[in-house]
Amino acid sequence: MGKSSKDKRDLYYRKAKEEGWRARSAFKLLQLNEQFQLFKGVRRVVDLCAAPGSWSQVLSREIYQKAKLEDTKLESYIEPKLVAVDLQPMSPIEGVTTIQADITHPRTMNKILSVFGGEKADFVCSDGAPDVTGLHDLDEYIQAQLILSALQLTCCILKEGGTFVAKIFRGRDIDLMYSQLGFLFEKVVCAKPRSSRGTSLESFIVCIGYKPRLGWKPTLELDKSTEEFFQNSGIGRAQLNKNDLSFPLEERIIAPFIACGDLSSYDSDATYTLDKNLERLSLDPVQMPTAPPYKTALEMKRRGNMQLAVRKK
Repeated sequence: MGKSSKDKRDLYYRKAKEEGWRARSAFKLLQLNEQFQLFKGVRRVVDLCAAPGSWSQVLSREIYQKAKLEDTKLESYIEPKLVAVDLQPMSPIEGVTTIQADITHPRTMNKILSVFGGEKADFVCSDGAPDVTGLHDLDEYIQAQLILSALQLTCCILKEGGTFVAKIFRGRDIDLMYSQLGFLFEKVVCAKPRSSRGTSLESFIVCIGYKPRLGWKPTLELDKSTEEFFQNSGIGRAQLNKNDLSFPLEERIIAPFIACGDLSSYDSDATYTLDKNLERLSLDPVQMPTAPPYKTALEMKRRGNMQLAVRKK
């Protein structure tokens, strides 16, 4: 989070900096956990599309650091193992193993399972999203493809009964996503944390109780599309051909919508006036960008090559 921002009067933005979170999105996961108790009994966690790491910070504090206070001599004690995956580099976080890799690549799955000693994850989450265009239908489609990519990996590494949480863009075609997830999980809920702006399409799909499809063994292959990956899973896609245009009757699955967060907490759509009697404190970024998109331009400017590049254009 930068030092100057149009959101500087957003209380969640300021509270994130004051409390040491790398982004205000940390409050979204905290409020989801308050509602669904996502971290109860969880010891192996995967955070997909993790950079800059605010969700990994929450997982570290709520799972890893709290586990350090437990008695490690108890037979029931299991050491927490947290893995964060992203294509972008990420600064270290206590108790979190960072993997800089593509979530669709089979080697990424193998790396995650090796960290877990061959065991499967209890909880997989993803706060990833594409760069939005402002065209809602297009943004919703691209986000759905990102969720399906995360779901591919999740089906391979999540244990039976595990939980999957991902960011979604709620639009007119989101029912299809609810239906597909409903075949793979016992309970599917659409949740809107109070720290998520009401003006945004953003919500979070909370999928509880993973139930692998009978007779289907998910395998992550480099050249296989998401459609091919789920082809034999029977998650509701109608198989049609030129001679048979009839649709099989399928039960429609509608995910309930839940608002998360205390009603007395801050409103993410409101801007709050700073107390004029208090001295204004400019807060430094919690974590400087590790690979900002403007890094190359800064290096060129430092070497004096920026003017040369402009002339060539």
